[in-house]
Amino acid sequence: MATSDQQPRARKRRKLILTAAAGALALGTAAIVVPSAFAEDPLEGGLGSVVAEAVDLLPVDDSLLGLVDVGEIEALTESLTYADPEDTLKVTGPDAGYVKVHFERLLLDAGDYVTVSSPDGAESYRYEESMVDTWATSITGDTAIVELHRAEGAPVSSALGAVIDKAAFGFAADVVEGLVQEQTQASRPEESVCAGDEKRASTCYRSSYPDEVANSEPVARLLIDGTVLCTAFRVGPDNRMLTNHHCFTETWQAKQTEVWFGYDCIACGAELANLPVKVNGSQVLATSKPLDYTLFSVADFNRIKSYGYLELADEPAARGEAIYIPQHPAGRPKEIAMESAIDGGNCVIKHATYDGYVAGSDVSYYCDTEFGSSGSPVISRDSHKVVALHHFGGCPNSGVNAGLIKAEIDHLI
Repeated sequence: MATSDQQPRARKRRKLILTAAAGALALGTAAIVVPSAFAEDPLEGGLGSVVAEAVDLLPVDDSLLGLVDVGEIEALTESLTYADPEDTLKVTGPDAGYVKVHFERLLLDAGDYVTVSSPDGAESYRYEESMVDTWATSITGDTAIVELHRAEGAPVSSALGAVIDKAAFGFAADVVEGLVQEQTQASRPEESVCAGDEKRASTCYRSSYPDEVANSEPVARLLIDGTVLCTAFRVGPDNRMLTNHHCFTETWQAKQTEVWFGYDCIACGAELANLPVKVNGSQVLATSKPLDYTLFSVADFNRIKSYGYLELADEPAARGEAIYIPQHPAGRPKEIAMESAIDGGNCVIKHATYDGYVAGSDVSYYCDTEFGSSGSPVISRDSHKVVALHHFGGCPNSGVNAGLIKAEIDHLI
């Protein structure tokens, strides 16, 4: 049953019956409990315990999900071997926003290494271990310099070195914006930007809302498999990140994902952004389709530890509660949705109970989001804790109630 506060999405329902053993296998995710009183109090009854008996899964059109390709992958046949007289290779794509090379194989003698750098050296990533089928970290701009560093007296061998079989070239910012507009208009009449885009660059709030800006630091941009965007954030003091299940679900995908911290405009109104700190995903620790979350860790955690972390709220969000959403819409430098003309000036919770993949699992709001904002934290202006995990557009947009997610993953964070 639905409370008077709930206005469910108009979607065809499909009932799935789960058993204790087969439930999680049938979904490929963690099983959940949905008590009969779920719509009235979604935190009662131990949601997230052992088994589900009957779950109403609401089929969701892909147009509601915040994924968009922001680049294209081109095949290459390039190599730097120990037998080659040259030890430097330039990979370039005219007007590309970034270049991300892929090693078909990297075979190195002990003590040797390969670097992938920007032409000016501002960005540089070092690879010291042999590997196969691995993406290098992206280089901002249209050119990446791949260099083989061999120790004096290294063996002369065509078998050792780097073989590059493809590269991802990011589209220029104006092209990405055009793609986002086309996809939004083609997918549904109601956009995730609701009645005028009122998001602003995080730097624009430094003086007026310093606490909100500080609590946006743990929010990161994701670049998945070279071309797909999402958002994620640090949750808890340890090496834990939270994003959506529909962004990625498995450890091998996490390893192919870049996590960008500190990607902000250098000043309010400026087009130039700070050079981000980029680390790779490491391991998926938990994932759920019904609650649309993936909890994962990153490699090189110490490099991003200083960005701080957010906490999941213990109490459910209340109707009318003021909120803000730090995000990387369309992969742009961090923006914050703080204001909404629809709700009288501030972003607020519109419905404290709303349908997501599961009936009543979400909260709704008219804060502006875009493709690429999937996985952003919805944060209370009062407690500065995360009250929801954003995942759907549609106006109202919606996020999974953080309390439901916390019930499943609290022991991991």
